Amino acid sequence: MTQPRSPEFAPHDAPLREDVRRLGTLVGNMLAEQVAPAFLDEVERVRTAAIARRHEGAPLALLAELLTGVETAHAEALARAFATYFQAVNIAERVHRIRRRRDYQREDRAPQPESLLDALGRLKEQGVGAGELLEWLARLRVEPVFTAHPTEAMRRSLLEKEQAIVRALIDNFDPSRTPQERKEDDDRIFMALSSAWQTAEASPVRPSVQDEHHHVGFYLANPIYRIVPALYESLGDALQQVYGVAVALPRVLSFATWVGGDMDGNPNVGADTIAASLSTQRAHVLEHYIDDIAGLARLLSQTEGRIGVDDGLARRLADYRQRFPEAAAQVRPRHADMPYRAFLAVVQARLQATHDDDHPEAYASPQDLLADLQLIADSLIDHRGLHAGAYAVQRLIWRVRSFGFHLARLDVRQDSRVHDDALAALFGEAEWPERDEASRAAALQPYASGERSFADSDDAGAQSLKAVFATMRDARKRYGSDAVGLYIISMARSAADVLAVLALARHGGLVADADRVPLDVAPLFETVDDLANAPATLRALFDDPVYRAHLEQRGGRQWVMLGYSDSGKDGGTLASRWGLQRAQVELLEVANSAGVRLSFFHGRGGSASRGGARIAPALMSSPRGSVAGVLRVTEQGEVIHRKYGIRALALRNLEQTVGAVLRASLRPREQDEREAVWRERMGQLAAASRKTYRAFIDRDGFIEYFRSATPIDVIERMTLGSRPARRRSMRGVQDLRAIPWVFAWTQCRSIITGWYGLGAALEQGAQAYGEEALAEMARDWPFFANMLDDVEMVLAKSDLDIAEAFSRLAGDLHEPFFALIREEFERTTRWVLRLKGANELLRDAPKLKVSIRLRNPYIDPMSLLQVDLLRRWRAGGSEDDALLRALVACVNGVSQGLQNTG
Repeated sequence: MTQPRSPEFAPHDAPLREDVRRLGTLVGNMLAEQVAPAFLDEVERVRTAAIARRHEGAPLALLAELLTGVETAHAEALARAFATYFQAVNIAERVHRIRRRRDYQREDRAPQPESLLDALGRLKEQGVGAGELLEWLARLRVEPVFTAHPTEAMRRSLLEKEQAIVRALIDNFDPSRTPQERKEDDDRIFMALSSAWQTAEASPVRPSVQDEHHHVGFYLANPIYRIVPALYESLGDALQQVYGVAVALPRVLSFATWVGGDMDGNPNVGADTIAASLSTQRAHVLEHYIDDIAGLARLLSQTEGRIGVDDGLARRLADYRQRFPEAAAQVRPRHADMPYRAFLAVVQARLQATHDDDHPEAYASPQDLLADLQLIADSLIDHRGLHAGAYAVQRLIWRVRSFGFHLARLDVRQDSRVHDDALAALFGEAEWPERDEASRAAALQPYASGERSFADSDDAGAQSLKAVFATMRDARKRYGSDAVGLYIISMARSAADVLAVLALARHGGLVADADRVPLDVAPLFETVDDLANAPATLRALFDDPVYRAHLEQRGGRQWVMLGYSDSGKDGGTLASRWGLQRAQVELLEVANSAGVRLSFFHGRGGSASRGGARIAPALMSSPRGSVAGVLRVTEQGEVIHRKYGIRALALRNLEQTVGAVLRASLRPREQDEREAVWRERMGQLAAASRKTYRAFIDRDGFIEYFRSATPIDVIERMTLGSRPARRRSMRGVQDLRAIPWVFAWTQCRSIITGWYGLGAALEQGAQAYGEEALAEMARDWPFFANMLDDVEMVLAKSDLDIAEAFSRLAGDLHEPFFALIREEFERTTRWVLRLKGANELLRDAPKLKVSIRLRNPYIDPMSLLQVDLLRRWRAGGSEDDALLRALVACVNGVSQGLQNTG
């Protein structure tokens, strides 16, 4: 069917269309200047051919012909040019989201959907009173967890250039801006585009763990640090507007990270990186506080005789002047009559001393700093200073409450098999990993309880783990208990795996008062089978007297991490989604019967096949009781940049998240008596889908086909992260990490990880239960409807003709494998449309449809260029570094264009 030549913008999106046109013109001018006018003409010819292929049905071969045999350096330039165009589209869309948010705030209309004002309004309509809401607010715990799993990791210098473009576009929101000022804005954008073109997208050197820490720190210590107070102010305003309530808000938000603590499969992470990450984070957050204190000192210029101060603050100031005489003496004589400024000078000196933990005058804890700040806030409020600086002090109070002296809690993660190897050495029993679960648990009990202790071992693995737990012990003493997060066990399969952590922690000296291990241990259930067995594992754990005693000392809360990535790689999207949904229901039943509070940690990625989803629909479709005021979720890859790269969007994302958690906790979706039947059917559908999916990836020759028909060999050579792409030798799919697995299939545009097996399952389900029965589930069951929406998005981003071009790189393996891919793609598309009652993909998501159309003319050429470059690179034994650089440019560009790729 012929499609319209240009994307169909809604009327209120006219400014977005203008920004896209404006940025596109500036990118074109930049390419003409930086390369050549003829180069820009070539880019335009290719783009026109791509549009003709999409909108007029021109053969793919015509576009491919323009991109075959291109000289290597020129191919790299073409890839970078197209990537630059839709980077501009990405920026324009993000800025338009800010514009739309401002429109809602400025106009006299209903609240912006998914805002805190909207969430609280909905709750009030559903009968939630102020008392019930405030009770839940006190329990609310939202904690995004930033991981070092990039599929798109922009250099910091490029992030800063992007932010310069964003600021220039936002400045243009002002209708009173003069033509000269608008020209200056264009000049700023042009300069940022030009300098970005002259900057390599990534370093040729694989990043170190410290590099990854600095990358994540860019978001934590800049956009996020700045907007946290605004979140609380927005929540307070919403409470006031909807309920007429003004109260002191509890802390509802904190942050965590895996960078420096995720040892799973990464030999570069251990005790030293744990210590370095915590030390760096402490230094960052203290420097931010010191800067904020300096800003407050400039603001709070109140003078004696004009206004008074509370006696408590005056006494603290006199005390500090004696303890910090040098800092007190540095206050200028002209400022001697400014008590707040004088007080902040010595507070700043004490913060400086806190850089050195052994300094006798260092703040012992964030609570001590909060006490000083609260003295200032109270004094201002008591002396008519609410609007003369108290709000600014309150903003810093919110930051200290959120970030402490650690910025973000550091989680630690390790594979259960590494623990087993260390225990084999400590027990002197090489067969330890092969022992049955019950005997391992029984052997570990006296060591986990502290009744017995291991003798030291010379084994390198045992020594390494001992050092890790010793470092965690020291970190708690130095940075406070909030600095250390969860200890996560990858590939957890039994209660013995959890007891192993307690035993190893004691061996490393991680023991606190009352001879207890001060550590929350979270088993990570990853594969479809592990999710199915998780309830039995948790039941055995709660029945273990040693662990039950540990749990009581930890407040009776058990954390469980759910793995979206490996379950999807293991069983396909439908089996994974259903396995995760069913596991949450069954785990909650086990915990409730044992009298344990269960909290879930969701290991989501960016792509739909790794759990990536819009937060509100995801939470509202989750099992009743599974949220219960708590959301802990990983933020990975390009998702971090998309959600948190711009302050206004970071604030919007956090507001959406907090509002969704409140709604899912206070008024989860209603029970539906039909769900029992739906769940039974879904179990059959998931089994059928998994069978089809496994039949495909278990076929003879699949690994060879995968390595030929996707750019996985390029991805493995890219310097994306410090962690290897494979766990061990590449014996099968199980040894490939989920992120490069998804990334590779996305690059070749088939994206089978997001849909393969679903069509076959739906077809069998229609035969067994009737099409109308499935349509009813798609219409009335949020879990199923949300999953179909996600699959529909993946299908819309797929392109089977381009995928076939990649597949032909596999030679004789192409025909048998790609025939199955095309057949299942067509079947899945057909059934998704039938169950949704639609005649085209994304009929009900017009904004997403326009977004994809905007990018396709720039993504398609890079995909075809990548096919040709892959063929040439492999023909030369994959040794040509120049070809590899061009390939990497294509991979980066496609990733940025498709988004949610990893």
